[in-house]
Amino acid sequence: MSNTATKGPVYYQEEGFLKINSFLQQSKPSKVFILTDSNTHRDCLAILLQKINSSENFEILEIEAGEIHKNLETCTGLWNALSELDADRKSLMINLGGGVVTDLGGFVASTFKRGISYINVPTSLLAMVDASVGGKTGVDLGNLKNQIGVINHAEMVIIEPAFLPTLPQIEMRSGLAEILKHALIDNQIYWSKVTNFKELALEDLDEIIKESVEIKSKVVTEDPEENGLRKTLNYGHTLGHAIESYFLTHSERTTLLHGEAIAIGLVLATYLSEKLQGFPEEKLQDITVKILDIYDRVEFSKEDIAQIIDLMKYDKKNSHGNINFVLLKDIGEPVIDCRVPNELIWNAFEYYKKA
Repeated sequence: MSNTATKGPVYYQEEGFLKINSFLQQSKPSKVFILTDSNTHRDCLAILLQKINSSENFEILEIEAGEIHKNLETCTGLWNALSELDADRKSLMINLGGGVVTDLGGFVASTFKRGISYINVPTSLLAMVDASVGGKTGVDLGNLKNQIGVINHAEMVIIEPAFLPTLPQIEMRSGLAEILKHALIDNQIYWSKVTNFKELALEDLDEIIKESVEIKSKVVTEDPEENGLRKTLNYGHTLGHAIESYFLTHSERTTLLHGEAIAIGLVLATYLSEKLQGFPEEKLQDITVKILDIYDRVEFSKEDIAQIIDLMKYDKKNSHGNINFVLLKDIGEPVIDCRVPNELIWNAFEYYKKA
């Protein structure tokens, strides 16, 4: 099954590996580079190499695992490696990993010699449903998330749920946050399905991943440059990214995974939606209970909150000095470019604390 609506078509399982092999045969890249991190090199590379045409001479590039390495220094190392290994405009990069590898690898490929082709093979739930689809590539600038990057689509995205058993449970939970977001901006039925997560078998997860990818692809196809509708994919992210950035730079605090920070952002954004857009209060309670059932509550001091609010000014959706939120009138009814007074943001953190 494939979803070819986006510029970089999405293929699932065996069909995806057939498509890679066909692409290798037809485009005859001068060299093929496979970008891994230390985890995917160990756990996933052998699976990929069994599936794709081994007559190719692959060069394996490896970066350190973790968001902390998603920076321009890592990119410089890879650009130098590509140069030393004689990469040219006809080279191909295959990004095998989670969101850090697909975001950073896509950016490195898109900028090396003004752009070489790349293919994403996401190995984490988060990357499958979010990072690898839609052509957004990029790296962090210091502790500020995804400040440097371009929109440039992969040749294709291959989704293979067989990689998921290599993930720790905490990483599966992190990916689930993006699925929850897709449900909240799209439809109530999907929300009900994905919040029964504990009842789901692995084969149910295949369908959930496909549906989540289709929701994102539909939005990206209608608004590839993020002029309007695509902004809805940032629901929960204005505060979520600021929380994630804050925890990345405060070594005394346990670093939060992307999905853990976004889950908090979803609760806060839904509270703000109830206050400013008339989002139904009983649904706010339901969403809060279900999210706190999956994710541990995080404590925030007044100083933490003040610094998190300050970090929001770096959010990429802002314009003309205004912080723009995505809010909801109801599940499946997002509203973009909403202004939120700081006092309400403080109230949202108070609501989260007491929920």
